[in-house]
Amino acid sequence: MYPTFNIQGDLVLVEYQSVRNDRLRVGDVVVARSPTNPKQAVCKRITGMPGDVVEVAPQYDFQPVRHHLVPRGHVWLQGDNLANSTDSRTYGPIPLALVRGKVFYKIWPLSDVGPIRPPP
Repeated sequence: MYPTFNIQGDLVLVEYQSVRNDRLRVGDVVVARSPTNPKQAVCKRITGMPGDVVEVAPQYDFQPVRHHLVPRGHVWLQGDNLANSTDSRTYGPIPLALVRGKVFYKIWPLSDVGPIRPPP
């Protein structure tokens, strides 16, 4: 999630009511159980909600642009550092049941304290 979060050492606050009350939106940063390793958590930004068509830019010049329909009960997650992120571009949309909470505030390092904002 660099540059929104540093490679290591950031502390954030996570709330759980948005997940329980269906108040997640495109642009929210969430913590979810990894779809490839359930013992790990991932922190990614929602870029597609159920029913959305997500456009995925090619990683290489020879690849075409792809479009994915996000199915009901799923979200599309992407890291802010697209060049170095394992996300829905790799594993597809993830079930909403894997989303644990919404990251809303960074509390460490002190130089970066504040609400989570859209990517630069």
